[in-house]
Amino acid sequence: MPGTTTQTTKKPHLSPYQEVNHHIENAARLLEISADYVLPMKSCYRELQVQILLRRDTGKLEEFTGFRVQHNAARGPYKGGIRYHPSVDLDEVRALASLMTWKTALVNIPFGGAKGGVNCDPTHMSDREVQGITRIYTRKIDMALGPHRDVPAPDVNTNPRVMAWLMDEYGRKHGHTPSIVTGKPVEMGGSKGREQATGWGVFCVMRDALKEMKIPLKGARIALQGFGNVGSFTAKFCHEAGAKVIAVSDVTGGYYSEKGIDIEKLLAHARAHRSIAGFKEAEPLAGDKIFEVECDVLIPAALGDVITGANAPKVKTKLLVEAANHPLDLDADEILAKRAIPVIPDILANAGGVTASYFEWTQNLTQFFWTEKEVIEKLENTMAEAFRTVQTVVKEKKVSYRTAAFSVAIKRVYDAMILRGI
Repeated sequence: MPGTTTQTTKKPHLSPYQEVNHHIENAARLLEISADYVLPMKSCYRELQVQILLRRDTGKLEEFTGFRVQHNAARGPYKGGIRYHPSVDLDEVRALASLMTWKTALVNIPFGGAKGGVNCDPTHMSDREVQGITRIYTRKIDMALGPHRDVPAPDVNTNPRVMAWLMDEYGRKHGHTPSIVTGKPVEMGGSKGREQATGWGVFCVMRDALKEMKIPLKGARIALQGFGNVGSFTAKFCHEAGAKVIAVSDVTGGYYSEKGIDIEKLLAHARAHRSIAGFKEAEPLAGDKIFEVECDVLIPAALGDVITGANAPKVKTKLLVEAANHPLDLDADEILAKRAIPVIPDILANAGGVTASYFEWTQNLTQFFWTEKEVIEKLENTMAEAFRTVQTVVKEKKVSYRTAAFSVAIKRVYDAMILRGI
């Protein structure tokens, strides 16, 4: 069964960046790529760390740290989101920048990989303060940005409005440049279909994986950790396709219903209360217990490293789909592989977002816009092609989905480096 290949035993205390490099090394060995080329594919081209001084609404001057890491641009401009979260640090951003390189290569769009963030908590900030953070951060990393150099996008705790502020701040110096950022409001040059793109991509890959495993989608039991943009849209698409979303959680806790949660009602509740807390039409479930729910598909769709060596033995699913970035550590990956539980890796499962970002960037450059139907159809075709390519490697090489996905992506980046003469 796909996913049964045992990974190399994890060394103790590996950071997220080291764990990503572990996967690169696994795939490079499969491809028999020289170590001379593996080294630059593991390291980052540029790392920026900037000081952000913000006058809070209280009058206090507070210091934050911002990051922008550019990993590899052999296949095109750097591309990657910006997140605002207290856990943001340089190592995390390095890991996510690297994952973006492999994600864009896997779905075969002409971008490299980057990532950025500010270690702040926007949930305890006013709109004025978040806008201030965004504008100062944009000015500090301006020299590294550009529509043909580095194109940011939304990520954790950022959204179309934040991207509009970034675009406006960049435009003060460079003139009107909608192609500098993706994930913008449609009114400012954003693409129709972008908001639901990541969730739609997760659903499409999950659907194809279930078909490969001969598990009917209709009636399939889904457990979903995280109910933000990605998780909520994934739940919506699963529900509409006839699957049963039996468990959902967010930072406030979780809910369970064996007969299936009414996702339309849960979505309405989340919109009204900005979380799923207080939902009355399902049984309460402690947030960390969602990984122990017996289901057909488990979808972590929040932050990284939530499934570890400690809770992986308790996972009761037939398929795990990584909607979040890096939700499994290496211990968990090894445990699930030994238990013959296939894992669809993040660089495949959540690539719908960056694919739609590519569509938006293309529309901005040409100033010719597509309908939502065109965007969704193009996205579904792209995700289906990526899954078929990975599935072929899984069968031919008898490796996990993760190793197969990394090998496809690394081969494309390696070929670009050779052709460029690097």
